[in-house]
Amino acid sequence: MPACVRFKGWLAWLVLLCLVSPPLWADCCSASVKNAELIRHGQSYLLNAEVNYQLSAKALEALQNGVPLFWEIELQIRQPRAFLWAKTVAQAQIRYRLQYHALLNLYRVDNESAGVVANVSSLAAAFDLMANVTNFHLTDNADFAPTPDTVAAIKVVFDRNALPLPLRPVAYLNQQWYLSSDWSLWPLKN
Repeated sequence: MPACVRFKGWLAWLVLLCLVSPPLWADCCSASVKNAELIRHGQSYLLNAEVNYQLSAKALEALQNGVPLFWEIELQIRQPRAFLWAKTVAQAQIRYRLQYHALLNLYRVDNESAGVVANVSSLAAAFDLMANVTNFHLTDNADFAPTPDTVAAIKVVFDRNALPLPLRPVAYLNQQWYLSSDWSLWPLKN
């Protein structure tokens, strides 16, 4: 067998191994939901949550060079069904944009869902603004009746598609860009 064919075979296996291996940076450099609760308020629910954001070295370098980073907090209320997957009866999103302005030495946090913009002097202060979700109104759930097995779910998703086009392929292949959390589930109280 020619050497170039063997090399291509090994290269294909190496690429496949990199794509299916678990993220090595997931413990140190991803978002996580510390706690979350939904409180009934009339025909709706209010979300209170605390999120922890951590950046990898590559993401921090991109941010310091002016690349905006986007996260979306996804909230769902699900009811299990006998067949297939759970039915999503209500959902909402909160979208954040984080950007560093080197000329002003400021971080800009833009809550695109609420239309609120804040400028702060440190990355820690910027993450504090994004970390605490208080009394977020979930409005589209008036037409369902919660059952004892209804659950609430929350997830933080890093939007790699919002990165500049030359950076996207790197973000999909480099595990330092896996900055999302897993779903957190808890029973919904009436």
